[in-house]
Amino acid sequence: MKLTFLLLLVCVAAARAEMLAGVAKVDITDRTGPVNDPCFAKALVLKSGDTTTVLITLDAVAVGGIGRVGNGFMTTVRKGLQQELGIPPSNVVVNASHCHGIVRGDLEPLVIQAVKEAVKSLVPVKAGSGIGLETRISENRRLKMKDGSMVDMRRAYSMPLDEEVASVGPIDPQVGLLRLDRADGTPLAVLYQFACHPIMNPPSKGCSADYPGFASKVIEEALGGGAMAFFVQGCGGDINPVRYKEVTRTADAEPLGTMLGATVLAAARRIETKGDGVLKVSNATIEVPRAADYTARISSIEAEQKKLLAALKPTNINFKTFLPLLLQHKLWPDTPSHYSQSYLHDQALDRKAISQLDADNRLLMENYLANLEIMERLTRLNANLALLKMHLKQTQAAATPTLEVEVCGLRVGDFKLVTFPGEVTVQVGLNIKKAAGDPQAHVSGYTNGYIYYTPTVEQRLNTGYAQEDCDTLVAPEWQKLFETKALEVLRQLAAP
Repeated sequence: MKLTFLLLLVCVAAARAEMLAGVAKVDITDRTGPVNDPCFAKALVLKSGDTTTVLITLDAVAVGGIGRVGNGFMTTVRKGLQQELGIPPSNVVVNASHCHGIVRGDLEPLVIQAVKEAVKSLVPVKAGSGIGLETRISENRRLKMKDGSMVDMRRAYSMPLDEEVASVGPIDPQVGLLRLDRADGTPLAVLYQFACHPIMNPPSKGCSADYPGFASKVIEEALGGGAMAFFVQGCGGDINPVRYKEVTRTADAEPLGTMLGATVLAAARRIETKGDGVLKVSNATIEVPRAADYTARISSIEAEQKKLLAALKPTNINFKTFLPLLLQHKLWPDTPSHYSQSYLHDQALDRKAISQLDADNRLLMENYLANLEIMERLTRLNANLALLKMHLKQTQAAATPTLEVEVCGLRVGDFKLVTFPGEVTVQVGLNIKKAAGDPQAHVSGYTNGYIYYTPTVEQRLNTGYAQEDCDTLVAPEWQKLFETKALEVLRQLAAP
């Protein structure tokens, strides 16, 4: 009985040991091309008792898979940190913001050096968590159509007809916050987690960390004292920056980042930090089934393409003649082809001829407009068909019918985070947070690897074909497996 009580006291003391934290960052921007704003790798090292964990955030598109960060990045960095600092590989968590900045080729040694600098700067800290709310900068890019299918918003193809859209998907406006203060109360770090694609800086402007880069700049400049802001991407797989498809003004990530930064600052200032924060980290591997329906989906798209091609209608006009006809018939529907006297002329034959001309032209325009709609639908199908064919080849070359993926858990004080390597769509994160019932529980994709999009079952079985359900490696069953595991991890993190 006494031994059990003593062991319990030891465990509680370990969990409540003084927490240390250190931060460092390194510029990882490839400057061989144009640069709009810099990209960084940032390291947050946390230590409590015998537990040391590292959170690394990258201004990069992904941790392997696509972009400049190689597939061996995690192995190289973890091995280096274990050899040089004794940090267990399972305690290293890396999240990519998913911005489309171009990073340097020597990324691994730069990241290892940043972690080493963070370790050297370890100081006692107090931790506090909170949440903010930001509704102004994101929108769901999947549209539910009246026929039950879904279409997504991409710059690779056109939007569907407005009259065919029934509704739009949800967003997650919650900003998860972790604040770390030094013993004297001055801020050391603010971690903020938010779900939205950072794709509002056009490539023509040059390399950019996009809105997270601007948000972090606002936060760091306001806090001063060397405080560092860490952006952690959430479940933003189907979340775009607001007005992403606008063509009436230049795309610009800075206003969005400024708004997010202001929201983070306002919420972070309300957080009370405490010196008895808990530090926990966990790492588990789960197997999710690979998609097995590529051939059927490819066949379905090809059949739809054939049907659409057969529906193209003959027309005597091209765009050069279509546009003036359209304007004439829209502006002067009663007298589109000539002045009014031609329609009021006494000769019935002339009136009949010009009326027939108008009718013929209206049919030509209707056919041309129908062909335009078919062209837009074919463009969407072609883009997503290419994704399905790419992943069919990858799956055929794979050695196993499942994917091994990491599910990591991190708790700092009351702040809790569970991660996944896919581009998790927002409803999955919302489901997990609702089931957890903990306002300080958060879900992040884009972490410790990259396995492309991971949509919900409903999205995955979409008959309208969107990027998230075609640019994927996983079968629909992945969702339940991850949601179940994520809840298990969050409950373990929440346990005393």
